[in-house]
Amino acid sequence: MGREFIDMFDEWAESYDDTVTGQDPQYKDVFENYHDILQAVADAAEGNTLEFGVGTGNLSEKLLAKGLKVTGIEPSKEMREHASRKFPELSITDGDFLSFPEPAEQVSSIVSTWAFHHLTDHEKNHAIASYAALLPKGGKIVFADTVFSSEDGRDKLIQRETEKGYDRLVKDLTTEYYTTIEVLEKIFQAHGFYVTFMQKNRFVYLITAEKA
Repeated sequence: MGREFIDMFDEWAESYDDTVTGQDPQYKDVFENYHDILQAVADAAEGNTLEFGVGTGNLSEKLLAKGLKVTGIEPSKEMREHASRKFPELSITDGDFLSFPEPAEQVSSIVSTWAFHHLTDHEKNHAIASYAALLPKGGKIVFADTVFSSEDGRDKLIQRETEKGYDRLVKDLTTEYYTTIEVLEKIFQAHGFYVTFMQKNRFVYLITAEKA
């Protein structure tokens, strides 16, 4: 359920903000338009918002600036502490996409960036089912994450990064649980969501799903 990656994120907490601002060439394209993508997620969120994978709090900052009430869920202790130092007003709880405290108030939006790929496709399906039970009609899930356009698109993208010698990125793309638009579309539709995908850079799509 993504917790197998906690040690990596504990180690990454102090340098995460450097990575997302393009200082690591292997991940520069993955995080291209980073702040614009965060803003697009925040712009789509409404009402009481549940955020998964808070990380260092960069999306949280934009949600709070919009005046939304945000409950953050983050499994990495180091990331939680880092985000809390940056944004003391942010409520952050230990948890993950599948295991988290039930919100005390009705949630209108569920958001996340660069994190949903830590779940297998089976776990993604389980997560979306649980979110469907939390959200009212018209409630939204807004994620931004690396998604492959197709199986063929995945193979071509990985081959391109391999030829560049981006060994760390290729390892991530082949060992974590990145999926395709087709798979995600079927999962969301199976649980009563109308979903759209908007490509924001070579890797990342903005995924907006509204409960019918």
